[in-house]
Amino acid sequence: MATTANTHAPLGAVSILRVVDTVYSAKKAISRWNDKRLTRKELSRLSATQLDDIGLTRYDVEHKF
Repeated sequence: MATTANTHAPLGAVSILRVVDTVYSAKKAISRWNDKRLTRKELSRLSATQLDDIGLTRYDVEHKF
């Protein structure tokens, strides 16, 4: 007796995977945005001299983080 493998995904599995991937990607993007926001906030509290000590400028703080 020969057996065959079932290679079909259950109905809706692909759709659910896409929804989960979308939610995961959104969570990751929001987390990245928040990390950058907090970094900008902390760096903006430093003086120009302190920023220069770590090799940054105000422009760097506003545009690169």
